Amino acid sequence: MPEAYHIPVLGAQVLSTLLIDTHGTYLDGTLGGGGHAELFLTRLEKDAVYIGIDRDREAIAYCRQRLSRFRNIVYHQGTFNEFETALRIAGVRFLDGLFLDLGVSGHQIDDGNRGFAYRPGLILDMRMNQNDTQTVRDILNGYAEAELGRVFKQYGEERYARNIARRIVKERQNHVITRSDDLLDIIKRSVPGGSVIKSYARIFQALRIELNNELNILQETLTRIVPYLKAGGRIGIISYHSGEDRIVKSFFREQEYPCTCPPEIPYCSCGKNPVLRRLKPHLIIPDEEEVRQNPRSRSAKYRVGEKI
Repeated sequence: MPEAYHIPVLGAQVLSTLLIDTHGTYLDGTLGGGGHAELFLTRLEKDAVYIGIDRDREAIAYCRQRLSRFRNIVYHQGTFNEFETALRIAGVRFLDGLFLDLGVSGHQIDDGNRGFAYRPGLILDMRMNQNDTQTVRDILNGYAEAELGRVFKQYGEERYARNIARRIVKERQNHVITRSDDLLDIIKRSVPGGSVIKSYARIFQALRIELNNELNILQETLTRIVPYLKAGGRIGIISYHSGEDRIVKSFFREQEYPCTCPPEIPYCSCGKNPVLRRLKPHLIIPDEEEVRQNPRSRSAKYRVGEKI
């Protein structure tokens, strides 16, 4: 496994906003290659607890080696909506900080056996957890045309979603779609030439999100996590997809302004008080230098909230 498994995005900003107590307890729900974890662990005291979750067994195995010098990290292989299980394993009840980096790691993209990248010659897979039985091949060869169109439109915001879905259904009548070459050719023949590169990215992204249930897991986690934060505890989330960012932005806004009273009423009668406050600036993005050094950080959006 390569040394540069994944370059941590917005590392300095994440540390400065989330590391509020060097003796505290932190949960990293998207451990990946351990880049952010290493930044935290080198600054945390020995009595601090760092909990690392990832659904990818390769990521867990890699981090056990990379972070072997630290004795205060607890691992859990699974999705980050299983955080309650991870907390029990670590023997803690409350958190000083939760961190989520919702992107795909550079290693996952570069590993041709995983099938995440939209380049020729790859087997279509895209499982973040290799123990899962369903792959993207099952979606492409099993979903009805309308369902494929929904996935491409909802998760990829693809203008030509219906065209691509229609051609997939037509092509799979002749042969099973198994390789990236098949899908790339279908997309290329379904959209105008000037749009094809962006369509490649959008369709592969949409399939990955659908297969791994990413947005539903994010939404479910956010609805349950706040009671596990200490007063003053913080949540920091890096998103890369507009659907992810809408969920995160809406969550922070609703936690800060939970009142459901009609706007014409001069006072609040619903009794819903703010639970979090958003830290300013409300949106943090990589600067030009970071994007130059790590082009995959280009679409990153980082938001932070603090429990009141």
